[in-house]
Amino acid sequence: MLLASAVLFTAMSVVVKILGQDLHPFQISLFRGVVSLLVIMPFLMRAGVTAGIKTKVPALQLLRGVVGSVAMFLGFYSIVYLPLADAQAISFSRNLFLVPMAALLLGELIGVRRALAAGVGFIGVIIMLRPGTDMMGSVPALAALGHAVLVALATVLVNIASRYDKTVTLMFYTNVVTIVLIAIPAFFVWITPTWSQLALLVVMGVLATSAHNCFIRAYALGEASAIAPVDYSRLVMAAAVGILLFGDIPDIYTIVGALIIVSASFYIIRREAQVARLKAEGEAAL
Repeated sequence: MLLASAVLFTAMSVVVKILGQDLHPFQISLFRGVVSLLVIMPFLMRAGVTAGIKTKVPALQLLRGVVGSVAMFLGFYSIVYLPLADAQAISFSRNLFLVPMAALLLGELIGVRRALAAGVGFIGVIIMLRPGTDMMGSVPALAALGHAVLVALATVLVNIASRYDKTVTLMFYTNVVTIVLIAIPAFFVWITPTWSQLALLVVMGVLATSAHNCFIRAYALGEASAIAPVDYSRLVMAAAVGILLFGDIPDIYTIVGALIIVSASFYIIRREAQVARLKAEGEAAL
């Protein structure tokens, strides 16, 4: 399931990059929200429309929607204007930002090992941003970094909101807020899509929704520390597709930075699994 998710996410990125040659990321993001909302409607109706949209934490759902919408736009922006491998690698730094956010917002105790691993991972991010070059302050690179930060924040908010509402409720509010929020800037950059572009926009939305579904199912079925390496296959796929379709050859900064980010992220995942296992064993002993 996680490998399917990686393939689908990579395919979605390719479609987004192709669409970005003619359409603004705001417009692409709007269609992403619309198509995803249409895709989840059958599940919402199965759960009961009233029950599906009823939330116990409306303010939290609104905040989640705003954070998720901006994160998606920044992700699409970075995909359009950066080589796919760079955009994907910087995106994976979200696992590093989760460490301080989990401590601040969820009250989790973060050990020295995880804190050091996050620090090492951030060195990889700095390497990828290429200090002293135009990349360091470029809008696409900052967008990719902002995407990682907001995805980490959205993950924490999902952790909290899922305690009160159903998964379909979370997905409903995410897409509704996305449509309302993105529609305004999309109006000012609107270009009426051709039939072929419209077809690609629909394909992009379906790919994104399917990828998220596979991703959620994978982590529901398997242990995170065991299956996480499969998700990093997205980096290899992104690099290969970038070379074959767009002629973007990863440089030494991308390769070294990505290796550091992935290694640090994987260590954090493994360490979190070990801590959770030790905690469970301690509680069982009591």
